[in-house]
Amino acid sequence: MPHHLLAALLVASATATAQTPAPGTKPAAPAPAAKSAQQPQQQPAPAGEDEDAAPAPAQPSRPAAPAGQTAGQNSTDDVDAKIAAAKEEMRQEITAQLATQSTSEEWNAEFVTQQKKLELFTLDGYLRLRPTLYYKFDLGKDPTAGRNLIWPNSPRTRKEQTQAGANMRVRLEPTFNVSEEVRIKMQVDALDNVLLGSTPDTAFTSSDRNAFTLFSESQSPPTSGVNALKDSILVRRAYGEVSTPVGILRFGRMGSHWGLGMLRNDGNCLDCDFGDTVDRIQFVTEPFNGWYVTPMFDFNSEGLTSEGRNAAGEPYDLTQSDDAHSLVLAVARRDTEQQVKAKLADGQGVLNYGLHFTYRTQRWDTDYGQGDVNAGASGATGFIPRKGRLFVPDFWLRYEQKSFRLEMEAAAQLGDIENRALDPALANVPGQNQSLSIVQFGAVVQAEAKLMKNALSLGLELGYASGDDAPGFGNYPRRQTVGADGTTVVLTEPQFDCTTRANTTSCDDRAIRNFRFNRDYRVDMILWREILGGLTDAIYAKPTLKYTLAPGFDLHGSLIYSRAVFKESTPSFFDVETGKDLGSANLGVEFNAGVRYETEDGFISGLDWGILFPLSGLEQAGFPNTLKTPQALRAMLGIKF
Repeated sequence: MPHHLLAALLVASATATAQTPAPGTKPAAPAPAAKSAQQPQQQPAPAGEDEDAAPAPAQPSRPAAPAGQTAGQNSTDDVDAKIAAAKEEMRQEITAQLATQSTSEEWNAEFVTQQKKLELFTLDGYLRLRPTLYYKFDLGKDPTAGRNLIWPNSPRTRKEQTQAGANMRVRLEPTFNVSEEVRIKMQVDALDNVLLGSTPDTAFTSSDRNAFTLFSESQSPPTSGVNALKDSILVRRAYGEVSTPVGILRFGRMGSHWGLGMLRNDGNCLDCDFGDTVDRIQFVTEPFNGWYVTPMFDFNSEGLTSEGRNAAGEPYDLTQSDDAHSLVLAVARRDTEQQVKAKLADGQGVLNYGLHFTYRTQRWDTDYGQGDVNAGASGATGFIPRKGRLFVPDFWLRYEQKSFRLEMEAAAQLGDIENRALDPALANVPGQNQSLSIVQFGAVVQAEAKLMKNALSLGLELGYASGDDAPGFGNYPRRQTVGADGTTVVLTEPQFDCTTRANTTSCDDRAIRNFRFNRDYRVDMILWREILGGLTDAIYAKPTLKYTLAPGFDLHGSLIYSRAVFKESTPSFFDVETGKDLGSANLGVEFNAGVRYETEDGFISGLDWGILFPLSGLEQAGFPNTLKTPQALRAMLGIKF
C-alpha cells in the first residue's frame, strides 16, 4: 500500500511541474481528459454491496487539435495527455485497492456484530395479580344434613355465600451463562400466591403498637413459623446445563413436562399454581435429525437423612432401603419452533410424536410420625415393607397444519404395592397389610380449526380419567375428616375398598384405578379446578371458541359437560348394601367465558367468568335437595419479561 501512495505523490508532483507555464506564456487550457480523471472508472461491486448502483459516467474522447495550432502546442498537449492518462491509471489502481480494503474491513465489522455477545446474566419471569370471587361454592348444601360439605364454609357463619380476595406472585428465572456451552438456570418465587392483606403488621408478630387490626398501615413479609407457613422467597429450581458435541447434559432440581401436560406439567404458565419439580440427571441427544433420545434418573424420595442431627454439615442418606428412584427414557420425533413455523408457512403439515416411559421402585417406606427426632429429620417412627413398583408409559402425538391442529396424550400408571399399611405397627397384622394393585388410564384429545384468516378458532376437547367404584373421588386420599353423621368425607377417600367391620379389616377391592390429571391442567374454572381439586374418575367434553378482535385482544368461551365413570364415587351415592340412593353419574355443565388483552411489551390482562349448573351426581346422598348454582369471577393483571 505505501508504494502506491508514493507513486501517486510522484505523479502528482510531475503533473504539477509539467503544467506550470513558462514566464510570459499563456497557460494552456486544461485537457478534458484531466477533468474526467477526477472520476474513476466503474469497478465491479464487491460482495455484499448493491449490484444495481448507477455506473460512473463514460470517459469523453479527446477532441482533435483545432486548426492553426502549432506543433509545439500539439507536443505539449500530447505530454499533458500522457501524464493525465498515467495519473488516471494510477488513481484507478489506488481506488480499486482502497475499495477492496474498505470492503474487507466492513465485512469483518459486520461479522463481529452478527456474533451475539455472550451475556453473563439474563433474567426472565413475570409478575401476576389475580383478584378472585367465588359465589355459592358450597352448592347450597345443608351442613348439618349427613356428610361434610364438599367446600369449606366460613368459620364465622354458615350463611356467607361469597368468598373474595386477591393473590400475587413474582417469578424470577435467571440464567448464568458461564460460557456459550455452560450455564446455570434457576426458578425463584417471591410472595408466591400470597393473599393480599394476609400478613398485616398487627398479626402474629406480637406488635404492641396497635391494639386493633383496624389501625394496621403496613404488611409484613411472610416468614415461615412467624406469620405464615412459608417464606416470602422460595428457590424452587436450580440446575446446570452443559452443551456437548453429542448432546445436552442437565443436572439438579428442574421442572418436568411432557406432551399436553396432562400427567407431567412444569407449571410454567402464567395462571399455574403447582408445577412438577424433580431432582434429576438427564442427557438429551439427537442421534438422527429431528429424533431426540433422553435418558433420565430421578431421585423421587431419599427417605431418612442425617439432616436432623447434622444440619450444619453435609447431609447423607441414612439408608438406601427406603429410597424411591425412577429410571426414565423419553424418545420423541419433533421439530423445533422455527422449523414448525417454516413448514406451516410453506403449506406443509407437521407431525410430531413421542413416548415417555418411567420405571419406579421402592422397597421400604418410612413412617413420618411424631417419633424420636434423632431417628431422622422428620421424626420417623419406623419402616414399612412397601415393595412397590410403578410403570408409567405416556404417549404424545401432534399433527398441525396452517389452519388445523390435532393433539393427543394417553398415559397409564401400572404397578403394585405389596403392603398397604400406613403404620409400622400394622405392617405385619393380617387384614391391615393387604397388597394393592395399580391400574390407571387417562387420555385427552384436542382438535382446533382456524377460520377467517386465523381470527376465529373452533375447538373440541375430550378427556377421560379412569375411576374406581370405591367411595369418593380419591383426589386427596389422606384427607379424612368426619361429618355430622359420623361418616368419612365422601370426596377424599382412598380408592381401595378396605372397610372395618367388628374390629377386623377386609379388602374387597384391592385395586387403585382412579387416574388423576395434573392439577395444573386446566379443564374448567369451578368444578374440577376448585371444588373437586383436580380431574379424576370422569369423562368430559369441552367445545371451545376464541375470536381475535384485534392483535393481542381475544374473546374466548367454552362449555364443559362432566360425568363420573362410576356413580359410586359421587356424593349422591349413599350405600350399596341398603339399596338406597344409588345416585347418578352426571356431575354438571359449566360455562366459561372471558376476555384477554396482551401487548408486545409484556403486559397481560384478562377477565373470566364461570357458572356451574350442578346435576344430580353432586346432590347429597340421603338428603336430596335443590342445588345452588355456583359462579366464579377471576381477573388477571400481569407483566412478562
